[in-house]
Amino acid sequence: MGTELLAWLLIALAGAAIGATAIGGVLVVPVLTTLLGVPLPTAIAVSSLAFFVTGAFALSGTGALARVRHEGPLLAAALVGAATGATLTAWLPADAMRAWIGLLALVSGVHAVLRLRQATPTAERPWPGAPAQVALGLAVGVGSALSGTGGPVMLLPLLMLMQRPVARAIVAAQIIQLPIALAASTAHALAGRIDFVLGAAVAVALVVGAWLGRRLARGSNVRALQAATASVLLATGAWFLFS
Repeated sequence: MGTELLAWLLIALAGAAIGATAIGGVLVVPVLTTLLGVPLPTAIAVSSLAFFVTGAFALSGTGALARVRHEGPLLAAALVGAATGATLTAWLPADAMRAWIGLLALVSGVHAVLRLRQATPTAERPWPGAPAQVALGLAVGVGSALSGTGGPVMLLPLLMLMQRPVARAIVAAQIIQLPIALAASTAHALAGRIDFVLGAAVAVALVVGAWLGRRLARGSNVRALQAATASVLLATGAWFLFS
């Protein structure tokens, strides 16, 4: 019973990290597999379904839906990429997917640490054109579907490394969750991998956490929240890669 409670608290913590810092969704799959004993393909499918709900919640307070038409190539490519990635989960070895999730967590944690250490913002470059958006969308869609994450944990680090405008990058990361979750969840459902009851429970825990995280970020030191999230991501990556 104690292990189950810890698992749900950690999932809520992942939601809080999403609400406060836009990253943290990569924690869900490790918690489901390690603490709740959910098979990895099912955990990835459940996570993808839950992020459809958190994606809608993220958009509810940002006005980002008005920006959808500006990111058309990115979103369309993410939809295709996520469907492809979800299909590949049935063929890739479990150890390969575990390693991918661990690597993704480590890269995201390193990215968060670098942002914290950045004394002054770097000069921003113009937003990627349509061909670059398509490449990004495909890569983020495939990678997110394979890892059971929502999209921001991959897209934000990539856009930051490319020195793209931060405000627009955050909005794009929020928007991209919906096509990724829709395509991945559909593919998983058709393959019979989704536990809808568990998916609904995970979605509720994430949304509650995201709501608390959003409120906490408004009244607290955001850098401290980012540091805590970075630490958890680094620990999760090391845990999955080296355990």
